Amino acid sequence: MEMRGDRVEELVRRIEKLKEEKNALILVHNYQRPEIYRVADYIGDSYGLSKKAMETDKDVIVFCGVDFMAESAYILNPDKTVLIPTLLARCPMAAMVTDKALRRMREKYPGAAVVSYVNTSAEVKAESDICCTSANAVKVVNSLEEEEVIFVPDRNLAHYVSRHTDKRIIPWDGWCYVHERFSAEGVKRYKELYPRAEVVVHPECRPGVIDLADAVCSTSQMIEYVKKSDAKEFIIGTEIGLVERLRLEMPENTYHQAPPGGICTEMKRNRLELVLKALEEERYKVSFSEKARKRAEKALERMMKVTH
Repeated sequence: MEMRGDRVEELVRRIEKLKEEKNALILVHNYQRPEIYRVADYIGDSYGLSKKAMETDKDVIVFCGVDFMAESAYILNPDKTVLIPTLLARCPMAAMVTDKALRRMREKYPGAAVVSYVNTSAEVKAESDICCTSANAVKVVNSLEEEEVIFVPDRNLAHYVSRHTDKRIIPWDGWCYVHERFSAEGVKRYKELYPRAEVVVHPECRPGVIDLADAVCSTSQMIEYVKKSDAKEFIIGTEIGLVERLRLEMPENTYHQAPPGGICTEMKRNRLELVLKALEEERYKVSFSEKARKRAEKALERMMKVTH
């Protein structure tokens, strides 16, 4: 149910006031509800937002996304208070791999490097050699000396990377339930309905969908692609929040979410009321052992050196 306009305005005012009082920064992922954009200091993908967290002099960071995103911000900023508005915002794909299971897989392939997508828990990052994002996965994998790479947790991103490297990719059998929904048949049908539209999809989509794309992009890359394109109509293969952001920022174009569509319900668990509560009560603080944090930090920092 949509929130009344006056209620939204009241919450935005109270949040902005508290941000100033507590010297706080609010980071908002592209997939968030449009009303949460109103209180954002920065909107972007998980990696871009974590970098913004590193650059800030604010004392408190509120991360409106899902669990692994707030964890990454804490890994890179242990001296700051990092808050997530709700503990229910948990990424199902990140939960598909555990540190114990990854250790068993490493034993099976002792010569392989472990590349951990940022969409993983801090414990899994701590067991990894290096992290990657959807934007830099190919570059990260090709930077490694090892000829075999265990890639966790997304099998579709792993398959996409395998097309752009000579290394042997050993995929984990995980997936994003939103991107897994998009079908090649659906995209073909939309291409027939909207023949002038360019197809832009996320690399978490299935291989058949990627085969039909004009561009394969991370969420932030999608925004840049649309800005530079001469096209005026787009079929977008990612979560509806990014489509809504495109409609807000570049309303002169026409956007269709690839069929059958998809919403990340975990992302949408963040609401303005919960952002306000997070600031008022400084809940819920992200924290875990310093040993795990330092090991995870090494994997993230190694990625940053490769892709700087």
